[in-house]
Amino acid sequence: MNRDRYDLPLTTTSDRAAAHYRDGMDCMLSAWHGAEDAFDRAIREDPGFALAHIARARLHQLNMQGNEARRMAAHARQLAAGADARERHHIDVMAAVIEGKPKVAVSGAEAHLEEYPRDALVLSMLLGAFGLYAFSGRADHDAAKLAVCERVARHYGEDWWFLSYLGWSHTEAGNLATGRTLSERAMELRAENANAAHGLSHAMFEQGDMAAGRQFLSAWLPAHDRKSFLHGHLWWHISLTALDEGDLEGALAIYEQQIKPADRPYPPLNIFTDGASLLWRLSLAGKSGLEPHWRDVAAYGEKYFPQAGAHFADVHHALAAAAIGGEALDTRLAQLEARAADGKLPPGRAAIDMCRGMRAFTDGDHDGAIRLLEPAMAELARIGGSHAQRELWEDTLIAAYLRGGHREKAAGLISTRLERRPSARDAAWSREVQAWR
Repeated sequence: MNRDRYDLPLTTTSDRAAAHYRDGMDCMLSAWHGAEDAFDRAIREDPGFALAHIARARLHQLNMQGNEARRMAAHARQLAAGADARERHHIDVMAAVIEGKPKVAVSGAEAHLEEYPRDALVLSMLLGAFGLYAFSGRADHDAAKLAVCERVARHYGEDWWFLSYLGWSHTEAGNLATGRTLSERAMELRAENANAAHGLSHAMFEQGDMAAGRQFLSAWLPAHDRKSFLHGHLWWHISLTALDEGDLEGALAIYEQQIKPADRPYPPLNIFTDGASLLWRLSLAGKSGLEPHWRDVAAYGEKYFPQAGAHFADVHHALAAAAIGGEALDTRLAQLEARAADGKLPPGRAAIDMCRGMRAFTDGDHDGAIRLLEPAMAELARIGGSHAQRELWEDTLIAAYLRGGHREKAAGLISTRLERRPSARDAAWSREVQAWR
């Protein structure tokens, strides 16, 4: 019987289809280009191979090709009648994600992993900055990711993919030394592993080891296929180190060359959120002349996220809408209010307050921004993403404190951040506050 890379049986009699499926799994789990082609080849070798269809459907979904994703997911469900119980449950979980049923997917994945802990593709759906736990609206999603990894760890041992996500989960849960060590070990086991490189860059960022993070990614990225979906995001991480050093021109160059919307082969959610957040950080740092870039990002967001629904996109939509002005933010806020009233906004009203706070900030109403953003900080984790991504809202609150003359509040928050990790930017902010005293 054919088996996947974790020794789970595959319902296909084609050795070639199974081999292509394993290749596709490796590419998906390492965030490496080639998964689409591998699963397409598996389907050509065995058109009835249900797992290959649902994996390909998932890739369509990540690329915002919703109709094709749902079509392939439905076909996978039909083909699953000839698959075994593990594969049927696997398909049910992944199809629920594609069909927009995250709660069904979470409960299904958790139950599935109790019986099949080595079903890595199902486990991967729960993890990550954009995974089911992160976008569930839970404030404790970092702890939830680590907990599920620790429950199944004995089933994986020294597996390169599992160590990638175990390390990243430790990092996001605040266990930085452990997270960095595990991420480094995952890189040793498989260098062609963008998920491990991503986790390691987060560990270095959270430890304040900016120079090491920049050196590592600058050396590693040239061998990384530009078509891989994390390529632009890893350049976004390098841009954060440039911003910390005060190199605004360097950060803007990275945006222009690696991140801005320009027919890039990355998932739209990555392109939109990385672009909007980097431009906002540049604005906070005093970079002017960004209006054309903001218009590009806003147009991209309207194309791929025209209605409220993907709340992580929605809070970034507010950045672009606030930056360019007009009625777009009012429209999106009304949609978010309606979703909140219907119980369909996972982060709750805090997401709305974050959006309103960003508009107040761009309007120069710093006290208004503070009133909205201060209480939202306790709920910030609920929007999902990573600590590095969510830090933008904390950065904006500090800037509002400074521009609004609230020096003691600014000093307190900056001091707390510097106790957590060294940062040249935060140290500069601290000196600015001290000069006022």
